[in-house]
Amino acid sequence: MNEPANGADTARLFLALPLPESIRAAAAALMEPAAARDLRWTPPAQLHVTLRFLGDTPVAKIEPLAERLAEVRVEPFILPLEGVGAFPPKAPPRILWLGLGTGHPRLHQLRQRIDDLVIAAGLEADLRMFHPHLTLARCAATPAGASAAAQWLKARRDYAGPAFRVDAFELCASELHPTGAVHRTLWRFALAK
Repeated sequence: MNEPANGADTARLFLALPLPESIRAAAAALMEPAAARDLRWTPPAQLHVTLRFLGDTPVAKIEPLAERLAEVRVEPFILPLEGVGAFPPKAPPRILWLGLGTGHPRLHQLRQRIDDLVIAAGLEADLRMFHPHLTLARCAATPAGASAAAQWLKARRDYAGPAFRVDAFELCASELHPTGAVHRTLWRFALAK
């Protein structure tokens, strides 16, 4: 077990799918350093698929949560890198994302089992619709940022990339710094074999 940093009473946590290096490289190939002033790209090492954001979680609840999460049983599955988009969908873009097609039924099954365990552990559930994706960039809240995002989206509207096998998920801590969040894995959980 890796302890949360700085001896804090809480840790900012999320559950995620780790990505193989080949998938990080494929996602990184979509990033345009020339647009760095208007689009702040996610460092490839930080790319992941968020399953559930838990937020500030009491340190005393982390290990019991991890013990419950170790009981999750879902068969491994394959996900494609497919589709791009922006959040929010009907307003100036704040986030550019890379999609996972329609997902796989086991991805949604995994998310549901995690949600059930999070609630059973006494943590709050986020009831927003699950939209699996990789966050590639944050857009500047300026006309130039909106323009750069629109150009990026238009150029990649039919994007389809490689697929990858999902055989684990992770409980991660996110530490906020002036240069952005830094994520580190606390626990890794293998899916059923």
